[in-house]
Amino acid sequence: MTKSGATNSGATTSRTTGDVPWLDDAQQRAWRSYLEGTNRFVEALGHLHATELPLSLGDYTVLVILSEAPGRTLRMSTLAERLALSRSRLSHTVERMEARGLVTRCAAERDRRGVNCTMTEAGWAAIVDAAPGHVMAVRRLMVDVLDPEEFAVLGRAMAKVAAASKAATTPVDTTPTSGAVTSSGPDGDDEPACPEVVFDRDLGAM
Repeated sequence: MTKSGATNSGATTSRTTGDVPWLDDAQQRAWRSYLEGTNRFVEALGHLHATELPLSLGDYTVLVILSEAPGRTLRMSTLAERLALSRSRLSHTVERMEARGLVTRCAAERDRRGVNCTMTEAGWAAIVDAAPGHVMAVRRLMVDVLDPEEFAVLGRAMAKVAAASKAATTPVDTTPTSGAVTSSGPDGDDEPACPEVVFDRDLGAM
């Protein structure tokens, strides 16, 4: 939002009123371009996933994070933090994915109050199937639209925004608690113990 005043020529200039540092015209244009660009990009990518790929954009993102973890497994609280999602929202997403056989949940081995989320072979197969279409869409909608320098600046800028936004919110506590005897706790309901899962394949950047 801007706070504008009229000049003698009829043009408007942004000014600071009181303690509110209103955006100037250039900042306002950049801010609104960011909002529109982000919304349209996510909408277009989500539509592609919904209509042409075997995974929704949300499910794909969960599986990407799991694919990068040792044993394709992360504690639910850690997964929520990596995805910048609330635990309740992630729980609903994972419950739906579990019903499709894409992931499993089980009690964390060293802290039975915690719950781990593990990608299944079906989840791996789904992400391998979806990855080429996803990457091509990301290139078409963003990477190839920008010059290499612009894309590098975008990455640095959004890393700063992410860090500032993360610092402004309450961090998720992912510290294990020793001595627990049940999987009931902040990560979810009772779950069976995790079986050992071994994957011997890798997928490139997604």
